Amino acid sequence: MKEVQVDVGRCIGCKSCEIACAVEHSTSKELFGAIFEATPPRKRIFVQDAGEKCVPVNCRHCEEAFCVRVCPTGAMYRKGALVLHKRNLCIGCGFCELACPFGAITRSPGSKLVTKCDLCPDRNIPACVSACPTNALSFITPEEAQRKKRRTLAEQMCLP
Repeated sequence: MKEVQVDVGRCIGCKSCEIACAVEHSTSKELFGAIFEATPPRKRIFVQDAGEKCVPVNCRHCEEAFCVRVCPTGAMYRKGALVLHKRNLCIGCGFCELACPFGAITRSPGSKLVTKCDLCPDRNIPACVSACPTNALSFITPEEAQRKKRRTLAEQMCLP
């Protein structure tokens, strides 16, 4: 199962991922159309300023998903390796939002229903990953991520 991996060193805080995410989850699926929609589209990734670095934060689809465990209605559920959300079952209690250790689940201000990353099921690569101009986001398997880390470490160790 592929997941969104973050290379914090590459993130420049441009928020292209946030915009692409909101547009992908809009009714019109286009930037200018999304701006004028009656219900503004909501992003599911958040670029957090952490001082000298920026960190894109989104749902990690945790193996032991606390959000799923605390949801009293079953609105948060697991489908294979994904943690998904059924809006029609959500009562807006916010338990999942409180339980998420990454702060990746948010409630809509008006309706109190939650929004979280769904890895853009209608796309091969999530919109946030495709939009990132510096390749700070990648959509790879955990094994590919480990190989990438080992390669980077080996390259750094070989520098003069």
